[in-house]
Amino acid sequence: MKKVIPQALKGFRDFLPEEAMKRQWLKNKIIEVFELWGYEPLETPTLEPLEIFVGQIGEGEKLFYKFKDFGGRDVALRYDQSVPTSRVIANYYSKLTFPFKRYQIQSAYRADKPQKGRYREFLQCDADIFGVPGAVADAETIALSLDIYRRLNFKDVQVLISDRALLKDMPYDAIVAIDKIKKIGKDDVLKEMTDSGISLSQAKEYLEKAENIKPNETIKTILEYLKDYGFEQGCYKFDPSIARSFSYSSGPIWEIIVPSYAGGSVLGGERYDKVVGSISGIDVAATGFALGFDRTLEAADELGLLPTFKTTSKVLVTIFSPELLEKSLDVVGKLRNQGLNTDIYPDNNIKLDKQLKYADQKGIPYVVIIGPDEVKNNLITVKNMKTKEQKTVSKEELINIVRV
Repeated sequence: MKKVIPQALKGFRDFLPEEAMKRQWLKNKIIEVFELWGYEPLETPTLEPLEIFVGQIGEGEKLFYKFKDFGGRDVALRYDQSVPTSRVIANYYSKLTFPFKRYQIQSAYRADKPQKGRYREFLQCDADIFGVPGAVADAETIALSLDIYRRLNFKDVQVLISDRALLKDMPYDAIVAIDKIKKIGKDDVLKEMTDSGISLSQAKEYLEKAENIKPNETIKTILEYLKDYGFEQGCYKFDPSIARSFSYSSGPIWEIIVPSYAGGSVLGGERYDKVVGSISGIDVAATGFALGFDRTLEAADELGLLPTFKTTSKVLVTIFSPELLEKSLDVVGKLRNQGLNTDIYPDNNIKLDKQLKYADQKGIPYVVIIGPDEVKNNLITVKNMKTKEQKTVSKEELINIVRV
């Protein structure tokens, strides 16, 4: 039998425990903020009918993971979460309470070129408001997106805001090119427009118009909302170069950047009022954002904002000998019933020094030892693995020591 190469596909990743704990920490922090703002969780299938995505995404459609299933149906892996949620809105319209505020944290899939902070499978974190057409709903989701980073202790985060309505007279190809101006510069933006069939003179006119756009009433409402909410003026601004390349964008658009992080924007959002209607014929206004989980995690790590992760276990209970396994299990049960994450070495024939080495390698703070002397005196020995201090105490004292 041919040996299989034991590695993940390009653009897909494994996460060992330490990295997985970082991801879990960030995910839980984001959920806390979503729910603090009154948003509720939603989940959708990994696989969707291809037809719900076609015509919604724009240039990104070339990145679909699409195929025929065993029933001969055209299907696609979840490209984003806004379109599937719009399908849910249409599907369950009569059962939902509007305004409908939801958050969704699931993987999305794009056949993209892997690069720093960009992968083919990635965790996407969305929050949206459905059923409200006004700028206040846009302002709330923008404020929520900014608050997430504030609560993660990012100091130099900034949200850049514009409105696709200001670009309504431009063709989609021009908008896509203008959206890249900060990455590729003006000359390449003009080239991209002319390569798509736009004349050079017209391309220059579009670029000049984009650079000289002034805030409309919608933008002014949003900026006033952010000011009234209490955000410092330096963390938000109108930026006409923000265009967003999704073809479904139809109103306010925004991106969040961390100037000290070179990996690109960490969050993008827009109003997309027409998507639910294009799927079902039911008109439902929608606005919200997708947070780039990987880039946010990478930025937080680079800036030293993550806690130190080694293990989730607080205590290792050792097994002194096979005859004393019952005593170790009794202590394990008591510690876990007190809500303390407790590991036990899963082999009762391994010497104590190897069990201590295991705890040291994993970074477990405390080790419990229950030998014949401890059993005789109804006591427990607990060792602090950092200070190497060792005490023999009662079970009640043990719980107080390891709870710190």
